[in-house]
Amino acid sequence: MTGTPDICPALRYEDAKAAIKQLTEGFGFTEHAVYEGEDGRVVHAELGYGNGMLMLGSKGSGTEFDKLMAGSGPVAVYVRVADVDEHHARAVAQGIEIVMPPADQEYGSRDYTARDAEGNVWSFGTYAPGATTG
Repeated sequence: MTGTPDICPALRYEDAKAAIKQLTEGFGFTEHAVYEGEDGRVVHAELGYGNGMLMLGSKGSGTEFDKLMAGSGPVAVYVRVADVDEHHARAVAQGIEIVMPPADQEYGSRDYTARDAEGNVWSFGTYAPGATTG
């Protein structure tokens, strides 16, 4: 990861340790920090991808943020990758559920969509949000 990200999605998982494993092994995130409570649940974790950062933790950890997020459902996250097909092959090899295979989009992106073990939807593609085109 280069630089400090300005936006960091924060997700809650029933099994944050399993989510960290799936996100690092299946999607190629890099583990930067994992803090556990006395009960072994993940209170806070930071995973990087490119110049972005994802924060996550265990549902039911008792933190104020956890209380605010109680009852929250799945979220969707988009991650820009250099090689969609290579990234997709890695996810497939790790047994991740693919809900939309790699495809070229009419707006110029190539992307695919997957679902993690707790229902969050992850899209990976070449689209660069905010980039100007000519």
